[in-house]
Amino acid sequence: MTAYLVRRILFMIPTLLGIMFVSFVVVQFAPGGPVERVIAQLSGSDTGATSRISGSASGDFAGRGQTPGASALDANTSKYRGAQGLDPEFIKSLEKQFGFDKPAYERFALMVGNFITFDFGKSYFRDTRVIDLIKEKLPVSMSLGIWITLLTYLISIPLGIRKAVGDGSRFDVWTSGIVIIGYAIPGFLFAILLIVLFAGGSFFDLFPLRGLTSDNWAQLSWWRKILDYFWHLTLPILAMGLSAFATMTLLTKNSFLDEIRKQYVLTARAKGCTERQVLYGHIFRNAMLIVIAGFPGAFVSAFFSGSLLIETIFSLDGIGLLGFESVLNRDYPVVFATLYIFSLVGLVVNLVSDLTYTWVDPRIDFDTREV
Repeated sequence: MTAYLVRRILFMIPTLLGIMFVSFVVVQFAPGGPVERVIAQLSGSDTGATSRISGSASGDFAGRGQTPGASALDANTSKYRGAQGLDPEFIKSLEKQFGFDKPAYERFALMVGNFITFDFGKSYFRDTRVIDLIKEKLPVSMSLGIWITLLTYLISIPLGIRKAVGDGSRFDVWTSGIVIIGYAIPGFLFAILLIVLFAGGSFFDLFPLRGLTSDNWAQLSWWRKILDYFWHLTLPILAMGLSAFATMTLLTKNSFLDEIRKQYVLTARAKGCTERQVLYGHIFRNAMLIVIAGFPGAFVSAFFSGSLLIETIFSLDGIGLLGFESVLNRDYPVVFATLYIFSLVGLVVNLVSDLTYTWVDPRIDFDTREV
């Protein structure tokens, strides 16, 4: 197992490098950029999501960006659309500030070297260190991802086992109907329904609509802080966990049904084992392997991508929303930092998933398996 762990950890290095390299190359060919964003602000043509860039950037440059009567621009200025009328030296200063005065390969090497020590630099437009931004947003995404994954597994696995044991029963039929309906309802639509019903929309005003904690959270006692925290999380977790709950329940049921019909189960029953011994002593280990295999995807999806719409609807300022807005605003340090963290977490969770295989079924030996 030790040799396998070492191989997997070493394999993470080229994987991360490959992800960052491909993303870096794509960004080089993507239209727009931080320099264009500032130029668009100065020319008054910045609209939509990019207009949310902090006004401090344009205020810092507006006083020295215009050159009255400038008619001839050098090649350095002409490559930016909308740069006509701006001082070429001003454009060069923008490129230097954003690091675009260096060749692409040098910028990539510098980024990789800094990322090794988790030095993500400063945001282009927020005047804040990227690591501080991530620390500020991370508790929201962690809260959503961890609790949704935990509750999904704690509820779906026992329910799936119960449905598999009673396959075709009345309980199995009506719970399957509920599960399928839950899977068919989009999470964001269910979130809006919850707001209308329980967050002061048109009916009840039972749950808060904004933030992870109340404004007076610091003044609350420790047990009231816990209650306040889960009070704010109730609706977002319900909205995000609906489809995940349905998927995991059906996956568990089908996995157990497949194992129940195998020959070794008949043999165990013929030897006089009770149904409980057959279920948890023989079937459980084999059936749970496919459920465990889906853990990394479920966790990472809940932790990052799945939380974007929910964070927006419930005004939860998490990492998903931070990464999305950074892409729109071409805030490259934040974009690459969040991508790096997403990728690293995904690789680590995959490794933990493999280790859980051996905990569920000690017969699995990864030392004889190639990475």
